[in-house]
Amino acid sequence: MSSPTLRSLLQLPAEPAPLSKSALILIDCQNTYREGVMQLEGVEPALAECSRLLTRARAAGTPVIHIRHDAGPGSPYDVTAPIGQISDPVAPAGDEKVITKTLPSAFAGTDLDAELKRLGVTDVVLAGFMTHVCINSTARAAFSHGYRPTVVAAGTATRSIPDPSGGDVPAAALHTASLAALSDIFAIVVSDNSKVPT
Repeated sequence: MSSPTLRSLLQLPAEPAPLSKSALILIDCQNTYREGVMQLEGVEPALAECSRLLTRARAAGTPVIHIRHDAGPGSPYDVTAPIGQISDPVAPAGDEKVITKTLPSAFAGTDLDAELKRLGVTDVVLAGFMTHVCINSTARAAFSHGYRPTVVAAGTATRSIPDPSGGDVPAAALHTASLAALSDIFAIVVSDNSKVPT
């Protein structure tokens, strides 16, 4: 029998807020993760899910914020090079805000918190890459800043990483464990965008 989540013990919300009353934050949906050394397992289906979520958000009038990571020239996160650009399926449109970060959390050293306060939203929907790093860090930071984050699992992906005790942690296991850790207290985790009401 599973243990109760901290969310349930603390009587935190179990269902996501409607898209129309939230802000959508797409995190690091960059070409970085589609090819080369940082290519993620399952990245293309996850990016397609991000695109579907973005289409719904735009139709609902939801504020959209695009986050991109910049690690400087020559890196896989070089925002001045094609590899570092936000991927075409979720490219910013119109006046959608783009925030550049240099740390895993989209709140660290950026104006994301100020922008969300300006928008007057307390619920945020997160998708993007990587599940165990920037999605995890941003969801935890959102929670600590007093926001109510929802993470769309199908719109995230990651890669296998070395196990410090030897071997590798498979991408699927890392993805699942990262989402489980978030859902214990920090965020509502839903399987796909259809579980977020309009």
